[in-house]
Amino acid sequence: MTQVKEKERKLTIARAMAEAIAQEMRTDDKVFVMGEDIGELGGVFGNTRGLHEEFGSERVRDTPISETAFIGAAVGAASDGMKPVVELMFVDFFGVCFDAIYNMMAKNTYFSGGNVTVPMVLMTSTGGGYSDGGQHSQCVHATFAHLPGMKVVAPSNAYDAKGMMIAAIRDPNPVVFMFHKALQGMGWLGTEKEAIVHVPEAAYEVELGKAVVTRPGTDVTIVGITSGVHFGLKAARILEEQGVSAEVVDLRSLAPLDRDTVIESVKKTGRLIVVDEDYHSYGMTAEIIASVVEAGVPLKAAPQRVAYPDIPIPFARPMEQWALPSPEKIIAAFNKMKED
Repeated sequence: MTQVKEKERKLTIARAMAEAIAQEMRTDDKVFVMGEDIGELGGVFGNTRGLHEEFGSERVRDTPISETAFIGAAVGAASDGMKPVVELMFVDFFGVCFDAIYNMMAKNTYFSGGNVTVPMVLMTSTGGGYSDGGQHSQCVHATFAHLPGMKVVAPSNAYDAKGMMIAAIRDPNPVVFMFHKALQGMGWLGTEKEAIVHVPEAAYEVELGKAVVTRPGTDVTIVGITSGVHFGLKAARILEEQGVSAEVVDLRSLAPLDRDTVIESVKKTGRLIVVDEDYHSYGMTAEIIASVVEAGVPLKAAPQRVAYPDIPIPFARPMEQWALPSPEKIIAAFNKMKED
């Protein structure tokens, strides 16, 4: 019997997210969406486009600009058996609603002795590079990953975005779904073409908490998440021209963190560079390096990290571009390893 090959179907991350949510809403009446401008507008970043037209304002609810109120309402709805997908438009806004996120969403299952689950998804945009200032450009991955009680995931391409969103909605635990604005496929934010990949039309899950090797190599391991993966892939291609074989690992998830995949890669290469658009100190880069060192992996050179300096994010474009991670900074980190 001849097997028909599925036609290639490339989507942006924004469209993949919207498709995932729509498919879950069609099969589960408990799923609904809340947030600012997620209704008729389809979301500032496109990830709820088409949902209001199909499901109406009862299940796709535009909210006032009151993050504490609507995230708190989502926690209550989830605790009562619903499955809300709620959007915090910019992750930077977590400061006004963190009590609802961490003292309620993340802890209620523990506080109830496991009798109350909180099956909700908090999706939020991260990242800069387009001169939107210090209140709209942060990643703060580690701020969320540091706190137990919730899963924290962040895709780098459309295939993972759809599968991880479906897995997040079906998960009985609260999941923070962080999407990088520059990877969404929205032209006004810039478009990372490598994030636009084939996405099957049928529903599928991508396991939360499992990293993936996106490019095999033997000389150095480059570990990243969201934009850091793409910086790593670009650096790997440049290094290849110099005779260096770089392996790139996409973490995809910060909590749970797949340390095993990273450790196995570094055992093979003996060198480690970690890339993150979050701040340099006390972040994901330090956690990955510590995990490798604690595992006793033999290293050929001191690990390096490429991250955002410990400064407020500048508005001025030249200053912001200077601060951001880049392929050039990754290559400089590798060259420092050679010097050491």
